[in-house]
Amino acid sequence: MRMGASRLLLFLFCAMLTHLVKLAFAQQDPYVFHDCSNTGNVSRNSAYSKNVDTLLTTISSYTNIDYGFYNFSEGENSDRVNAIALCRVDLTPTDCQSCVKMCAFELLFRCPNQKEGIMWYMNCTVRYSNNSIFGVMQFKPVRQLSTDVKVTDPSGTFNQVRETLLDRLRSEAAASTSTLRKFATGRANSLYFDIYALLQCTPDLNQQECSDCLNQSIAKVSTCCDSSPGVRVLTPSCNVRYESYHFYRSTLEAPPPSSSTLPLPAKGKGSNSSRTIIIIVAAVVSAVLIFCICTCIYLRMRKQRKKVEMDEINSGAESLQFDFSTIRIATDNFSDVKKLGQGGFGTVYKGKFPNGQEIAVKRLSRSSEQGDQEFKNEILLVARLQQRNLVRLLGFCFEGNERLLVYELMPNGSLDHFIFDPSKRLHLDWKFRYKIIVGIARGLQYLHEDSQFRIIHRDLKTSNVLLDKEMNPKISDFGMARLFTLDQTQANTRRIVGTYGYMAPEYAMHGHFSVKSDVFSYGVLVLEMVCGRKNNYFQNGENTENLLSHAWKNWREGTASNLIDSTLRVGSTTEIMRCIHIGLLCVQENVAERPTMASVLLMLTSYSMALSMPSRPAFLMHSIVESDISLDRSFHASQNVVSMTDPYPR
Repeated sequence: MRMGASRLLLFLFCAMLTHLVKLAFAQQDPYVFHDCSNTGNVSRNSAYSKNVDTLLTTISSYTNIDYGFYNFSEGENSDRVNAIALCRVDLTPTDCQSCVKMCAFELLFRCPNQKEGIMWYMNCTVRYSNNSIFGVMQFKPVRQLSTDVKVTDPSGTFNQVRETLLDRLRSEAAASTSTLRKFATGRANSLYFDIYALLQCTPDLNQQECSDCLNQSIAKVSTCCDSSPGVRVLTPSCNVRYESYHFYRSTLEAPPPSSSTLPLPAKGKGSNSSRTIIIIVAAVVSAVLIFCICTCIYLRMRKQRKKVEMDEINSGAESLQFDFSTIRIATDNFSDVKKLGQGGFGTVYKGKFPNGQEIAVKRLSRSSEQGDQEFKNEILLVARLQQRNLVRLLGFCFEGNERLLVYELMPNGSLDHFIFDPSKRLHLDWKFRYKIIVGIARGLQYLHEDSQFRIIHRDLKTSNVLLDKEMNPKISDFGMARLFTLDQTQANTRRIVGTYGYMAPEYAMHGHFSVKSDVFSYGVLVLEMVCGRKNNYFQNGENTENLLSHAWKNWREGTASNLIDSTLRVGSTTEIMRCIHIGLLCVQENVAERPTMASVLLMLTSYSMALSMPSRPAFLMHSIVESDISLDRSFHASQNVVSMTDPYPR
């Protein structure tokens, strides 16, 4: 019983340590490392570069491959590109394809002109080369990932148990006769906690090549990360990982060896109660001290990971990077006079470069975790989008704690400040409104169908449509956008983001989003443009209704002309009525019945195309949305009012 108390405290400490390590890895972004070869650059317009783009954007589209290994080529002779992708063995086909898609996309961005490149995500690897890489063991480049937490083990038991486990699994993985997978998993009992390990090679290696690769990786563990409770070693041809927690699927697990051969602490004899109390107090104090140290180490690691991530962004997009002093001068040291707006992500300032170019600078909040996500999203996504109806990201700056995004300035501000302002709306005649409606449709069609990847905006609304000096619309704010590949149609999320009144009901209530979610938002926006009213709740006689229910009621009663903004004295009534019709088609409750943006654009520009009859819209009541917050998901939605973030002049 006396030693039992000490063992209990030791067990609690080890459980706490395991939790900290697990939390440290769980908080990491999917991106781990990348390496762009210095063997030579190629022109972005060259045949080789185009083959790289084609291969990496389609590598995961072969859905008949369900064992997590892709190896394909594109091109001929000197323009031939070879690519390999490998997922962690326990990933489902869907998760594997999703990881490969995102990994390949980011690799294209970070290595835009190199002949070779490799990208490691937490659960998959993608690489390409102009050399033959199929069936060839390659150990370099190699990366290690570990915690700064160390296991205090004077007897060396932990390292001994770990080495025995990894060596056993190396033999098992290399000896695998499967042509589809080459891996081994297992666990062993150390004095402190169980050790779980997974070793994997690309299945195109033979037994000796796999064994050699894993041997070198295991040797790296001893040289870089001895006594660490969690380590990953990543190479192009194999990877080794062990943790103090169960990180892979149980179905892969082999039974652990008998723990009877492992040393146990000797039992004390003849100890009195005072000695027991001293041991317990000392153990408690030590546990608290180690907990504080581990917490500090974890926080420092988290800060270092964030810095590494931003450094990697800098190195992958040097042509977009601005010096902080340049932006500070352009904004008069972020003067309040230059302030254009402020929101949850930070403050937006107007600026001017020495060459006279006017800019809008979004200075992200230093304390916003959501701002970090938006920052990376905008850089990796928007920088690759080039279309006249999308706002252009000129560049970024990351220096110290400063995170800045630099956009082209839209002198006429956002659409909501025109369409919902009684005086400004007078200047927005039907000619301009129709031009804006068509322009937004073109921008969305590009995002959904014509860009390299299919992109779901997820927060389309009037305040996120900016107007240039000719009143051309440009879709902005891609911080919440989600990336699909062209063969992906929908996805789910537990983090709902958007604005009441614009969110499609299947997204707001269940987290299902697709291109049709953006179509719904577009339909709301079109009806707002025609009516000059927000899709919020207003009094209509004795009834309280939103714009969608009001529009549907008038459509069914044949009085749709009542919806037209009274300030529209001049304009084609036929064209306006057609836009009402199209808007109602976009907001139908049945997702499958909503048109695609390509169809919407055709409806807007071709009067020879007959329009189907719309069905009932989705009347998304506030009470329905708010009651859904009780579901286990993060909910980030704002009321349908003028956006708090206003990047441009009013």
